[in-house]
Amino acid sequence: MGVVGATTEGTLTAPGPSRGSRAVTRLLELLLAVVVASAAVVSGYNWVDGDKRLAVLPVVAVVAIAMGILALTRFSVFVLIILAVRPILDALKLSGSTTGTTVGNTAANRGLDPSSIVGVLFLVAAILWLAGRVRSGRFIGGSRVQLAMGAFIVACVVSVAGSQHAQASALECLRIGTVLMMFVVLNQLITSRAMMTKVIGACYAGMCGPLLYTAYGFLLGHPESELKGGFTRITGPFSQSNTFARYLAFLVVFGVAIYPYAKRWWKAALGAILLVGTVFLLLTVTRTAIIGALVGIVLLAWTQRRKAVGLGLVVVMAGALLVPGVAGRFAALSDDTPTTSSAGGATGNSLIWRLNYWTEVLPLANRNPVTGIGLNGTQYETDVEKQPHNDVIRAYVETGAFGLLAYLSMLLALVGVGRRAMGRAARGTLEHAVGAGSMAVSVTFVLGSLAANVMSNVVTLFSVVAFAACASYVSRSQGASITDHQRMLVGAPRS
Repeated sequence: MGVVGATTEGTLTAPGPSRGSRAVTRLLELLLAVVVASAAVVSGYNWVDGDKRLAVLPVVAVVAIAMGILALTRFSVFVLIILAVRPILDALKLSGSTTGTTVGNTAANRGLDPSSIVGVLFLVAAILWLAGRVRSGRFIGGSRVQLAMGAFIVACVVSVAGSQHAQASALECLRIGTVLMMFVVLNQLITSRAMMTKVIGACYAGMCGPLLYTAYGFLLGHPESELKGGFTRITGPFSQSNTFARYLAFLVVFGVAIYPYAKRWWKAALGAILLVGTVFLLLTVTRTAIIGALVGIVLLAWTQRRKAVGLGLVVVMAGALLVPGVAGRFAALSDDTPTTSSAGGATGNSLIWRLNYWTEVLPLANRNPVTGIGLNGTQYETDVEKQPHNDVIRAYVETGAFGLLAYLSMLLALVGVGRRAMGRAARGTLEHAVGAGSMAVSVTFVLGSLAANVMSNVVTLFSVVAFAACASYVSRSQGASITDHQRMLVGAPRS
């Protein structure tokens, strides 16, 4: 009838391209082919010459252009790809292992990392997309997590204004903003069960990259690792074993929650991923992550009433004692000698070191107790040049009392959204498992925040906020179902 058709994405399409548009399309394809070929040649020459930076950048530039085009045309696909590829991008890091140090807190040092480029690209695309949602009246508001995160990012921005190291503070604010933006975007995108499962699938597809990378290292006989605290600890594609451990802990905990509801071969694949992930988690020898994962799994066994989970936990704990270094790492807690630094090679009790370091860090807040000394400022003010290893203390010292309240509110909101989803969904369903899993992951995150630097770690927190966004959808959808049922009982019309 000559009516213009609509695609599944809701955009309008004409009946067929004109001759002129086909010519333009072919020209663009030719130009893109030339760009890709040129980038490949430049990358190859620089790889042969041994210049890693110039070898990687042409490829990154082409990928960034392609991702930018995808963000403008299929934003939901763009976000899913970001979730899937972000975990492995640290393997291509050009700035080396300077993350979390005063040396690494410069735009010149980290600005050309593929992960940084992708992060900026995501932020720009997300802001434009959200602006369109607000303008069209389709923005989903009212989320407690969203409000708490908004308050915290405001505190972070304010702290940058009073920082003596503005560039380092601004870069840290950008990293935290990327994490918060991911939740806001996913909270808008997840409006159906199908989209929720796609987001979960993207997170576990992304987990395959670090697992395969680490497994390949073992096959070669020298997996990526570091000597820390007298123990050899695998790092995966990341710069630190702690980062790898927290990343694995969050995904293992949530995977345990949803495993019974996976279908057919997906269940076998998820089981294999969780098994390998658990083994690698133990080989990181990271106490805070291992304890956090155990607490999260215990919480799941209680909330989901699954005795098998408790039995599996006992098996894992028994197996952990057989893993080289794990038993010794926990035995070090009885040592009265503090480590010289939490990342040093000396053996000793890092818990004692943390307690001593916190007494040194807390007085820094006296300089500006309201808005703090600025994000990332702590490591510039202490002799060991390290972050506080406690995100609650860090929030107070670096963003002030307002930032501390906002951060605590955000932690409570993350736990609360999973709890509400679990309470509204029927037991024995995927939706209930998503709520329970999100709550358990958030509790694991809270425990990690009390003894580690987690709040600005983009790669690990993407999974936390992704699962929270899934729980937010469950809470909204199941809440709407409950409201409709109540209306039916009293005979009121549906809105």
